[in-house]
Amino acid sequence: MIKISLDVMGGDFGPDVVIPGAAKALDRHPDVNFILFGIESQCLPILAKYPKLKEKSVFHHCEVAVAMDEKPSQALRRGRYHSSMWRAIEAVKTGEADVAVSAGNTGALMAMAKFCLRTMANIERPAIAGIWPTLKGESVVLDIGATIGADSQQLLDFALMGGAMARALFEIERPTVGLLNVGVEEVKGLEEVKEAARMLREANLGTIEYYGFVEGDDLGKGTVDVVVTEGFTGNIALKAAEGTARQIAELLRNAMSRTLLSRIGYLLARSAFDRLREKLDPRKVNGGVFLGLNGIVIKSHGGTDAEGFAAAVDVGYDMVRNGLTEKIQNDLKKYHARRLPPVGPEAA
Repeated sequence: MIKISLDVMGGDFGPDVVIPGAAKALDRHPDVNFILFGIESQCLPILAKYPKLKEKSVFHHCEVAVAMDEKPSQALRRGRYHSSMWRAIEAVKTGEADVAVSAGNTGALMAMAKFCLRTMANIERPAIAGIWPTLKGESVVLDIGATIGADSQQLLDFALMGGAMARALFEIERPTVGLLNVGVEEVKGLEEVKEAARMLREANLGTIEYYGFVEGDDLGKGTVDVVVTEGFTGNIALKAAEGTARQIAELLRNAMSRTLLSRIGYLLARSAFDRLREKLDPRKVNGGVFLGLNGIVIKSHGGTDAEGFAAAVDVGYDMVRNGLTEKIQNDLKKYHARRLPPVGPEAA
């Protein structure tokens, strides 16, 4: 039985999306129990409409809901201990839940998660990893917005954590990892990126296979299983890709309804267009994973609908089922053990 805690007040629509989304996720994963945190007067009337979910859930009233435009420092001061966001994360810390899911304020969620769960040993900063649809299937991309900038050691840590997530999600024994750069030539790019490439080549890690530099068009091609970058670039790439997907869908919709012949053509090729729409739907890959913490936290898009929130819950379910935290801890332990200077007779 997997236990999932939900920040019911998070996101642009709060319980109006979170509760129906949880009900959809429960239909797909009957072995889940939910722990719901929210404001009683807003949540219980909606929860009553989903008796199956209500039966598999425990509800806890919270006094505070973190606003989407609230500064992380302000949210941490005001919402610590009393907000639905904090208590959902705290349930992971105490072992009451296996994973927390929230569609709330990203900065506040990261601040609270880092403060409550703390980072793993030897990890300077956590990262947000997203699932990226490609021509070959899916890839993991990180960081997509946790922090701005990263040095070479942090990029290497991202590579290790992203590789562990790919193994947990895609069940790949040794995923390929690439560093996002302005070119594939070794002389190009920022010094931090070039230094991270050197460190990855020399580390010769057994859990991942370093591919080399990749460019922006490799994201959609699926050239590697894991793409590593820092948060500023990763977040822009993510938003640009989502915007492009919506643009293509809108252009196709307009083109297919313009004339009688185009409408007839759409009807004849409807199944193909349905598959394309499914592939371009950002909701299907909703759910960023906070990596590097002593616990699993999933960030859903704030403006998503019930289907999108259910997809974020699906990601959390898969991360728990496949032992994401244990995989990251083991990979980091092996890497840092190899970096320690030899002792005893080996030192001579």
